[in-house]
Amino acid sequence: MHKGRLEAFSDGVLAIIITIMVLELKVPHATELGELFEEWPVFLSYVISFIYVGIYWNNHHHLMQAASKVNGKVLWANLFLLFWLSLFPFSTAWVGENHFARDPVIVYGFVFFMAAIAYYVLVRTLIAADGSNSRLAAVIGNDFKGKVSAILYPIGMALAFLAPWLGIAIYALVGAWWLIPDRRIEGRVG
Repeated sequence: MHKGRLEAFSDGVLAIIITIMVLELKVPHATELGELFEEWPVFLSYVISFIYVGIYWNNHHHLMQAASKVNGKVLWANLFLLFWLSLFPFSTAWVGENHFARDPVIVYGFVFFMAAIAYYVLVRTLIAADGSNSRLAAVIGNDFKGKVSAILYPIGMALAFLAPWLGIAIYALVGAWWLIPDRRIEGRVG
């Protein structure tokens, strides 16, 4: 299979995920602006999740640009990632509609954590397909940012037991960190 087909399929799934998330935003039945402000947790959880989907879409695109081979293991690793990303609409709606209650915040973080693990598996599977001396392996390097992120999610989940807003703050911090452009791949792949 050509890697373009995998990328096109993934793009379609991510577009559907964003569509489902935005459809979960309910329009208030009142006409006062105050009613809209009461829905801030729903909107904030949507913004955080939208940013995460955008980060995964962007990084997935760069990953596919750097990779040269796609095999069956890569296809399954990609589906593993898409599975966890497909849970974003559910966890986003649950955490927002329950105004960042403890258990939804923990589940929200768990979904982020598993998506990060799945992305790591995809990266390692692509490197195995390309070879340890490949261009992809060189640009990924030791993946400090990815490893630290994967550690921060469980920390956010643990902090959510004390105060759910601490968990949300950690998840938002990780997302903000990933908004800073990662030049490892983009700078080396034309």
